[in-house]
Amino acid sequence: MLNNADVVVVGAGIAGLATAQQLTAAGLSVTVVEAAPQVGGRMTTDTVDGFRLDRLGPLFTAPEVAGVPLRPFAPGVLVHSDGRCGRWGAPHTPWGAGPWGTGGVRGLGGARGMARALAGAPRNPAVSLDQARLGASLVRLATTPAQRLLTRTERTAREALTARLPARTVQGVLRPLLAALLGDPDLSTSSRRADLALRSFARGRLGVPEGGSGALVARLAAQLPPGTVRTGVRVTEASISRVTTAEHGVFGCRAVVVATDGGTAAELLPGLRVPEYHAATVLHHTAPAAPTAEPVLLLESDPGGPVAHTAVMSAVDPRRAPDGRVLITSTVLGTPPDDTERRVRKHLATLYGTSTDDWDLLALHHTPRAFPALRPPFDPERPVRLLAGLYVCGAHRSTGTPLGALTSARRTATALLADLGVRPAAPERGAEAA
Repeated sequence: MLNNADVVVVGAGIAGLATAQQLTAAGLSVTVVEAAPQVGGRMTTDTVDGFRLDRLGPLFTAPEVAGVPLRPFAPGVLVHSDGRCGRWGAPHTPWGAGPWGTGGVRGLGGARGMARALAGAPRNPAVSLDQARLGASLVRLATTPAQRLLTRTERTAREALTARLPARTVQGVLRPLLAALLGDPDLSTSSRRADLALRSFARGRLGVPEGGSGALVARLAAQLPPGTVRTGVRVTEASISRVTTAEHGVFGCRAVVVATDGGTAAELLPGLRVPEYHAATVLHHTAPAAPTAEPVLLLESDPGGPVAHTAVMSAVDPRRAPDGRVLITSTVLGTPPDDTERRVRKHLATLYGTSTDDWDLLALHHTPRAFPALRPPFDPERPVRLLAGLYVCGAHRSTGTPLGALTSARRTATALLADLGVRPAAPERGAEAA
């Protein structure tokens, strides 16, 4: 038997790398094998002409993740509906900026002045009441312990939200917001999972990792001993004491951790339930000038889209674009149309209120297994220990998010070390926040 180690981790995404980091910190020898030519999985960031382009680009609500600082969006979100854009804020930010004109969001740099001009005009009572109700609902979520949310009666997010709020608020604001946070445009997610996501939004501020999602991966990989990670290694079979690969022989070990997406994990571990996934396509464009200088997340309330959300990412995180260059990142959820780029370009012209004819496409990346579809019943702590010596971790074993993947990695490392009788190392500063 070749390539012996205490533990073999299959998959070099953030869950696999975080698990390996905690195991090596406890003194175990670990080999991480990855089928792709690079580490990162869904969190990979590609470099194209000096631009740092996330393949998926999930959103976060914490100040930092695994020691990597986040670059925040402007408070709240901007929602496009029926040709108008309105800002909807979190409870700690001003609410009710109201409609900002028609025909997209041309010149958002001057939007505050427009908002002041509109302030003297009579408000739409229905809109103001909706904003007040939504604000009160988010305040309640922000102050409710997470464990209490997990004891609420469970149904789909759409059913639970429409029981608490007007249908127009759910469809016009919460549906596009949860589509951005969870990749679920249909609100079929468990109501408990949706409440947790909205609670995080209400308590924090949306942001993205500085320098791209790959910065998280790079930091985790840098904490491993040289030679720990081996890319281009395709695993065909995994058991308690060995991992068989297609071209690189057999890796012997005392324990195996499968840290892939749920579909791949089920292929390697017969009997494991295959989770459903929402697909996503991310497009990156560059333009001669930024359609807005504000680091705002712009959501589309029309489910026909095709764009679910978009942002001038160079305004949010200047490190993602060369000096003086503009980066616009947009996400399409579900199965993309055949003419995706043309339809997205046309939609972005409407959203931003400017011509996109001179925008250049930098990259288009489709991820079939982008977001786990966590429909009822939802368990945020699905078992990671299948047998003593065989473990599975990843976002699909937790909350479906990158933070959930890191939580799953901690649970896996804790269970594995206990089974081997090894004392865990003291947690790194900032690790608990992840």
